[in-house]
Amino acid sequence: MRIMRVGDRGSERPAVCSDDGGIRDISSIVSDINGNWLASGGINQLKSLMLESNKNFPTLDSNGLRIGAPLARPGNIIAIGLNYEDHALEAGMEIPEEPIIFCKAPSSYSGPNDDVLIPPGSTKTDWEVELGIVIGKEAKYLKSEIEALEYIAGYCVVNDVSERALQLERGPTWIKGKSAESFCPVGPWLVTPDEINDPGNLSMLLSVNGEVRQKGSTNTMIFGPAYIVWYCSQFMVLEPGDLIATGTPPGVGMGLKPPVYLKAGDIMELEIEGLGKQKQKVIKG
Repeated sequence: MRIMRVGDRGSERPAVCSDDGGIRDISSIVSDINGNWLASGGINQLKSLMLESNKNFPTLDSNGLRIGAPLARPGNIIAIGLNYEDHALEAGMEIPEEPIIFCKAPSSYSGPNDDVLIPPGSTKTDWEVELGIVIGKEAKYLKSEIEALEYIAGYCVVNDVSERALQLERGPTWIKGKSAESFCPVGPWLVTPDEINDPGNLSMLLSVNGEVRQKGSTNTMIFGPAYIVWYCSQFMVLEPGDLIATGTPPGVGMGLKPPVYLKAGDIMELEIEGLGKQKQKVIKG
């Protein structure tokens, strides 16, 4: 199932994307896609209702319809750094022996096609296509990767937009360069695990102004999705609706020679196999 939210910012309503690409309004049975809904078994209930022949959900006209982030703003946005060996090498950093955990401010959360705002004075705003994991129920001190799979509500596309000067030149914590307004486009869908044969083997693509910059696969991650959920649960309580961004393959602007960064007017396009596409215009903040 491909779950989404559509409509103007702040007034999105829940929907699903059908196999033919149509967008079906489910706001008559779901108030919002959020942590409480996930924790209450909302996905399974929705699947049952969608299968009932007497349920007729209207198809929305997609022309001019804004696609929002696929779930309401998460309580936590957790990110994993340097999770692709070749990206660590292009960044000139050591390959981690354990996952590097940092956070993005929830206020950076935005829709998949919303504008990305360059912070005032920034000259090093960069792109990162990433596989996102959404937590479906409270997870703490999980015992194994196998158990961790039960806590994953679904997967999505994330653009972990980063301001490299703030991230790397303003002290040892990365959150400063990861948390500006619009720095976490998510969506278009939350795709349930039954739709994805292997989240550890999905092709990934990001282009800027039509030029491919990142082309990789989740099969080159150092730490896989289930391991990341298990690992994070050893240090914090993961709550329903929390988002984990799992790292990026090589090809970021910082790693190019010479480095190339985003500027006003640039267009980013992102795609992960089975999880949909994003497209953002870069503007001055």
